[in-house]
Amino acid sequence: MSAEPTTTARRDIGIVFLGDSLVVGVGDPKGQGWVTRVIARSQSPEADLTAYNLGVRAATSSDVLDRYRDEVPARFEGRGERRLVVSVGGNDVLAGTSVARHRLNLATILDEAMASGVAAFVVGPPPGDDALRNAQLEVFVDAQADVCARRGVPFVDCFRPLLGHDQWESDLAVASVPRHPGQAGYGLMAWLVLNGGWREWLDL
Repeated sequence: MSAEPTTTARRDIGIVFLGDSLVVGVGDPKGQGWVTRVIARSQSPEADLTAYNLGVRAATSSDVLDRYRDEVPARFEGRGERRLVVSVGGNDVLAGTSVARHRLNLATILDEAMASGVAAFVVGPPPGDDALRNAQLEVFVDAQADVCARRGVPFVDCFRPLLGHDQWESDLAVASVPRHPGQAGYGLMAWLVLNGGWREWLDL
C-alpha cells in the first residue's frame, strides 16, 4: 500500500504590538503606519500570523508596562507561538520620565515576557524635528539598546538611521500631526524593521 501524503501543519503565530501613536500609525494618510506595512510583508505559506496592534496615543513606558500585564495575555490565548513587539520612548521624554525609570519599565516587560515564554522584539523611537528633544531621546535609545543587548533581545535603532535623513525630515516638515511622519516616513521605519532581523526573529 502507498503511504498517505503528509502535510506540515502551519505555524500559528500571535504578534502583539505595544507602544504609542507611532505604533498606531497616526499621521499616515493611508492609515497603515509601519506595523501594517511590516505585517503585510511577513505573510508566509508556512504560518498564520495574527497581529494585534495595541498602540495608544501618548503612551509612556509606564503605560505600556501596565497594558502588557492587563491586555496582552488575552491576545495570546490559544496561539501556538507568542511574540511581542515593544516600541516606546518619545513620550517618556515629553513626560519627564527618568532614563532609569524608562530602563526599568522596558527591562520589566522583557523579563516578564521571557519568563512566560514570549519572544520579544524592540523597535526604538525615531527622531523628531526638535534638536533638544532629539538629544534627550538619544539617551533613551542608547538605554533601550543596552537593555536589549543584556537579554539577547533584537533591537532596531530607528533613531540614528533617520536623524538627518532627507526624506524623513521632509515628511516631518509637512506632517499633519506634529512629530509624526506621513506615508514615506512610516515606510522608512518599516524598512528598518524588516531589515533589522525581523524575518530571522520570526524564522520565516
